Amino acid sequence: QVQLVESGGGLVQPGGSLRLSCAASGSIYSINAMRWYRQVPGKQRELVASITSGGTTTYADSVRGRFTIDRDNGKNWVDLQMNSLKREDTAVYYCNAAIRPRISASSSDYWGSGTQVTVSS
Repeated sequence: QVQLVESGGGLVQPGGSLRLSCAASGSIYSINAMRWYRQVPGKQRELVASITSGGTTTYADSVRGRFTIDRDNGKNWVDLQMNSLKREDTAVYYCNAAIRPRISASSSDYWGSGTQVTVSS
């Protein structure tokens, strides 16, 4: 069974930094894109950053220049380094990945359970 597990959330002051990590485990054949989303109550889930298996990255305009997404294909993890955090970055952050399990001929989207990031003084 394939799982995504996030870690690294917490409380940080405005201007501070946090690093989120997401590890994929299970019987995995391959992982394509890996992404970080975030969601605040009452709003739609928002794509924050994504990275392809080849390392091409994209960012939401609101985080570009402050957040960096990185991955290790050999170890099946993806990180999100968040610097210069603002109060409006407060949200639950979710890891997402397009994964092909060994028992399947196609990829599916998998989600972690989320980790809370709170930016407050």
